[in-house]
Amino acid sequence: YVAAVYEHESILSPDPTALVDRRSALELMGRNLDIYEQQVVSAARQGAQIIVFPEDGIHGFNFTRSSIYPYLDFVLHSHLGKWNPCREPYLFNDTEVIQRLSCMALKNKIFLVANLGTKQPCERTDPRCPSDGRYQFNTDVAFDDDGVLVATYRKHNLYFEYAFDTPSEPDYKLFDTPFAGKFGMFTCFDILFFEPAVNLIRRYNLKQIVYPTAWMNQLPLLSAVEFQQAFATAFNVNILAANIHHPSLGMTGSGVYTPVKSFIYHNMESYGGKLIVAEIPVITTDYETNLEKTPGRASEKGNEQLPPPFYAEMMYDNFTFVPVWGEKGELQVCANTLCCYLNYRRAVLTDELYALGVFDGLHTVHGTYYVQACALVKCGGLSFSTCGQEVTDATALIDFQLWGNMSTPYIFPLLLTSGITLDFADHMGWKNNHYFISKTKTSSGLLTAALYGRWYEKD
Repeated sequence: YVAAVYEHESILSPDPTALVDRRSALELMGRNLDIYEQQVVSAARQGAQIIVFPEDGIHGFNFTRSSIYPYLDFVLHSHLGKWNPCREPYLFNDTEVIQRLSCMALKNKIFLVANLGTKQPCERTDPRCPSDGRYQFNTDVAFDDDGVLVATYRKHNLYFEYAFDTPSEPDYKLFDTPFAGKFGMFTCFDILFFEPAVNLIRRYNLKQIVYPTAWMNQLPLLSAVEFQQAFATAFNVNILAANIHHPSLGMTGSGVYTPVKSFIYHNMESYGGKLIVAEIPVITTDYETNLEKTPGRASEKGNEQLPPPFYAEMMYDNFTFVPVWGEKGELQVCANTLCCYLNYRRAVLTDELYALGVFDGLHTVHGTYYVQACALVKCGGLSFSTCGQEVTDATALIDFQLWGNMSTPYIFPLLLTSGITLDFADHMGWKNNHYFISKTKTSSGLLTAALYGRWYEKD
């Protein structure tokens, strides 16, 4: 099928904390919706059957609970029959944004997914009802090609979003399409947690995901395109991921991903939006993970020459590293119950320092979640203290096998190359209670090769 995602440079309120009236809020959102409209027309002309827009793309961000109120549409989250906002605009008040999105889908005969802020009054008898008498949700909406609202999803894992409430229960939301079957939906930070993302995919055996996001890149392990690809690979799904484009805030990185190929956009240099249109296969069965060429165990004989471990901070976590020296070698490094092993060879020695790092513990900055990670990374300079820094360019071509005795089945294989480009492993999977990833001949210099494990039960 043909899918489109739009990375949108949203027009932002000059002062999101200022209190404005509904008319001013609609005027600002209208300017973003005008751009959406052009992109829907363009995508439809290129044969797209579905288009996904990013999180916060219509209203922006950094609001307070009261300052966002004029930007919120009223949306019923219950399944009260089929509503076509374009054809039935008179059913509810404060649905101007929903109506415009519905009409775009209808006029262009395309499935459309977008993100907006929504409000829902609540009763004082409801113990969770906020003091102002309403819920405010960060909401994804999906319309079919006739403009009918077919799904609404309220973001569950909020990322410092003080204007919004968390729904009492995770929403498991999916919608059906004639071209690719069922699509599931979740938003941004949700991708790192079991609820609802992982549970949704497992419960409904989903193979297609729509994913609006407003993602701030964090190298070396959590840049948008890197993790979106790893998620598609780990769960054997297609992901249509739309990010917003604000390079000054570190926000870029969208794509149409399959487990074995991706069409991505990552641009920290220039401004303006970007439409990606790609034809991808509908996934019907599970890919067989290729398990030949499995690594041998690290040999014990070489232990006396193992370089000494050192410690450095990476992604706000205290990693234990060993340096990756010379043209080839076998290394291991352990922390808590996790041991990581690396066999490597490089054709040409460059003056770049690489290190093999391990972390097995609770990550506590900008969210709390348990990580098990084995990571081969390029360091920022030649001293050990630079390992874990954000690096975007590399020249070293390294053949490697990386494996670890992970305690969780949820492993995201990361493979990032110079210029924030993606590569794909030759082989990966489980062997003898170890998860491994291997690659010969990366397409360009290696930035990161990692196994990013999420041990959800220990969150």
